[in-house]
This record gives sequence, C-alpha cells and structure tokens, in this order.
Amino acid sequence: MTLKGKLRCVGMTDTGKVREHNEDTIAFDADIGLLVLADGMGGYNAGEVASGIAVKTILNLVRESVDRQDLKTLDRESGMSRPSIILRDAIHRANKIIYQTARTQPNCEGMGTTVVAMLFFDNRASIAHVGDSRLYRLRSDKFEQVTMDHSLLQELVDRGFYSAEEAQRAANKNYVTRALGVEPNVDVEVQEVPVQKGDFYALCSDGLSDMVEDDDMHLTLTTFGANLDTVAKQLIQLANDNGGRDNISVVMANVLDAFPARRGIVDKILGWFG
Repeated sequence: MTLKGKLRCVGMTDTGKVREHNEDTIAFDADIGLLVLADGMGGYNAGEVASGIAVKTILNLVRESVDRQDLKTLDRESGMSRPSIILRDAIHRANKIIYQTARTQPNCEGMGTTVVAMLFFDNRASIAHVGDSRLYRLRSDKFEQVTMDHSLLQELVDRGFYSAEEAQRAANKNYVTRALGVEPNVDVEVQEVPVQKGDFYALCSDGLSDMVEDDDMHLTLTTFGANLDTVAKQLIQLANDNGGRDNISVVMANVLDAFPARRGIVDKILGWFG
C-alpha cells in the first residue's frame, strides 16, 4: 500500500539575500509519505555537503525500509512504532556518515546540519528532529509549532528567562545545542501525532522561522492553502522581504484523505472484541 493520492506535497528553497550559496537541502516522497529538510553549517560549502548527506541518507534508508503492511507494528522493547524507529535509525546513520566525513575530509572539517523529518502512516505521523529546523501544523484554524528547538534560546525560554514573544525578537537565535555530525552519536527527538484529513504540515529552516512570524505563516497558509506552490513562494518572499538573512527552505504536505493501514484477519477479529 502506498499513500499515492493521499498527500499533496511541495518543497521550495532559496539562497536568501545575504548568503552566497544555499546550504539547505530538502526532499519529499509523497508516495511513501516522507518529508525531510536539513539546514547545513560549517566551512565553505561544507554545510551543503552535510545537509545533502543527511537528506540523501534518510531518503534512501526510509525507502528501503518502508513496508506499508508492517508500519503499525510496535517494537516491544522501546514502545516505538516501526516508522519512528526507521526515522530515528536513518538519522543516526546520517550522523555517523557526516561525522566520519568531517573527520577525514579537510575541506569538511567542522561541518554539521540540523534535520527535521516526517513519515506518514496509518492516519498518524512520526516526526524526528535535531536542532532548530521546525515543523508546524495547521488544523482547522489552529496553527501551532509541533517541534521544540534544540537551541540555547529555547532552553532559556524553558527556564523562564525569556517569554515566547521575547524569544521571537531575540537577536541571537541560532546557537543550536544539537546537530548531526558534531559528535559520534546524537540524541534524536522522536514523537508521533495523529493526522486528520485537511491538516497542513510545514517543515522549515530557521531562515524562514526567524524572518516570518507565526501569525504571518498562519495567514499565508489560510489565504493560499488551495495552492501549496503559492504558499511556498509567498513564505519565501516574506522572508526575503524581511531581510532574507539566511537560506530559506520549506517543505509542506496537505492531507487529502485518510490513510488507515490495512488490517489483517487477526486485527479484525480483535477489533470485534475491542
């Protein structure tokens, strides 16, 4: 079973107005329900190498691992679903490759990348992220940030030093406390959320979230939501209009229809007695 026809997806990236080259990398595969975005950093062009490795590794490993008949399976030891394990393990693998490349290639020394990825399955989605690239959701008219940044600023907010509103206006937002490629191992934050028909999901780099306030993202989505290409173009235009200080990337999905997993005969019989 694929998710063909269940999701409408679009991705767009822009260098912005200040940077000389684009170190963000994005990808999506609507048929398997995967969206991924990485924001690279470190060295001349090395950030682009790191984000490229991350996205390519995750895309390839998830494509190899996805068996739609088995995605609802829970791992008894961890309590995680198979999609969450697939995403987490793919990101761990990407981290190892980036770390080794940074240590063995002089021109890649010190490189790293953030990442946020999403895998849809059985009317749910697994979300995995490292760093300050974000995922937002619009459901009905409620727009909210689903991921929490792994950043010094977010830690200060959590400890009460800043309000969320003050953090939005803070000058230094970009000191991340986690990234791929910096250490041999990385702590990947994974969560699962229920998905509803009509939901919009937006993955973005900090080049968008730092330049465009949540209210303006919300308004753009509700105004142009019938055409995701227009939404992406408008969001990137807004970020550039507000300064475009970093590379700007967004990957979006609109849920067109429900996608429950097929149930085997045992599941059906158990359902009768549930």
